[in-house]
Amino acid sequence: MIKSIVFDFGGVIVDINREKAVEAFRRIGLADADTRLDKYHQTGIFQELEEGTLSAEGFRQELSALCHREVSTEETRQAWLGFFEEVDLRKLDCIEELRRSHRVFVLSNTNPFVMSWACSPGFSPRHKPLNDYCEKLYLSYQIGYTKPAPEIFAYMTADSGMLPAETLFVDDGAANVGIARELGFMTFQPANGTDWRGKLEMMLKTSRTE
Repeated sequence: MIKSIVFDFGGVIVDINREKAVEAFRRIGLADADTRLDKYHQTGIFQELEEGTLSAEGFRQELSALCHREVSTEETRQAWLGFFEEVDLRKLDCIEELRRSHRVFVLSNTNPFVMSWACSPGFSPRHKPLNDYCEKLYLSYQIGYTKPAPEIFAYMTADSGMLPAETLFVDDGAANVGIARELGFMTFQPANGTDWRGKLEMMLKTSRTE
């Protein structure tokens, strides 16, 4: 029986648009943004930021060097937010309802710029931050590892007390879903940009009858 549900953030809770993010970084001067940005796993200073080995200010400074001009903190933040489409309130309402019957968590490869938005009242028209929708956020830059590293899953399970065999992991990244399955989680891989609510409810109903 499924007792806990772990949601990815970008691509599941909020749809992502890599092309829009590439254009946002190009506008602030990062000419090779297309080779530096990925939907699922970053590289270089982008990866260092999401792993927590580079601070937000350190990233801004490195980005400024790459752009050959001084890039402000707000410009950097807005470029990162270029990844995200408009928040779908139906998904947030679904997650809020799930908290009545399940433990709900978020496990995300992310960074302080994104979370400064997501964990603020400006996150959605409901004026509720992301952390109001779950028991706890597990964020790569705070933990020191990014998915699909097994260590980030180990940290989450040890800290929360969840049992992988009783936990549904929901992520749009094939590599992340693959490692979660190897670690004993039940998994669901909805495609970015799709409405996964009906399929998720079917999986939960099936779990309750097993």
